[in-house]
Amino acid sequence: MLDIELLRSFVSVVDAGGFTRAGERVHRTQSAVSQQIKRLEDAVGRPLLVRDGKRATPTEEGERLLGYARRILALAQEAHDVVARPVVDGVVRIGLPEDFAAYRLVELLSDYMRGRPTLRLDMRSGLSATNRAALERGELDVALVKRSAGDGPCLASWPERLQWITSRRHPVDLSRNPVPIAVADHGCLYRNSLIHALEAGGRSWHIAYTSPNLSGIQAAVAVGLGVAILPEVAITPEHRIVDSKGFTPIDKTEIALVVSESATPAARKVAELIADFCGNLIQKAA
Repeated sequence: MLDIELLRSFVSVVDAGGFTRAGERVHRTQSAVSQQIKRLEDAVGRPLLVRDGKRATPTEEGERLLGYARRILALAQEAHDVVARPVVDGVVRIGLPEDFAAYRLVELLSDYMRGRPTLRLDMRSGLSATNRAALERGELDVALVKRSAGDGPCLASWPERLQWITSRRHPVDLSRNPVPIAVADHGCLYRNSLIHALEAGGRSWHIAYTSPNLSGIQAAVAVGLGVAILPEVAITPEHRIVDSKGFTPIDKTEIALVVSESATPAARKVAELIADFCGNLIQKAA
């Protein structure tokens, strides 16, 4: 069992970049913080920080622990807040695709929350596969996901319009073989759909750029590193839509709104708000 106070000191050292400033954050001496890190390293059996004078940076094992430590501390704080300050509506945990997180949906949800002081929203942006798994584990109440059409029950779903895109200023030579592509990490629906579509069209490919986030792919396409597929809401003026032989249309994906069976009335109300937003957005794009 990992001591939460040791994890708090570890995160503080990483965020502060050293032991002295970390001690100020957690109200302990530099020596006390150093001893706590040593106890944590003994507990996990691995060095977690590289000391370089006053600087401290995480080792590879430390990087892996850091994400878990942040989640444990956040959950501990959330548990404390819920018990110490009971609220009527509680917390609604929402998972969103990155393009929708960057779009007006987050603004809409923020406006909705301001009028409800007893409601807290906990939103996370990421791959749909990650958010679906989090929903199944009970870590999310509502998830808006990209998926293959008809892939399971949902509150509502909408066909997604995906486009092949290249750079407007530096377009990729579409006759090239293999085709350079810009894609997200493994587990991304778009990545799998793009590769399958190219192979179905008899085209070979190579990955020219990989990014864990949407903005990276948008930028890579804009400068001409490769082609990609993106939803229409994510296409920028720096992109040009591709309509060429060998680039098979991708029309069997959808946006689905999935709600946990144990979702509270507040979570279901938020889900209805998201459903209205998506329905209006798809209708305008049609």
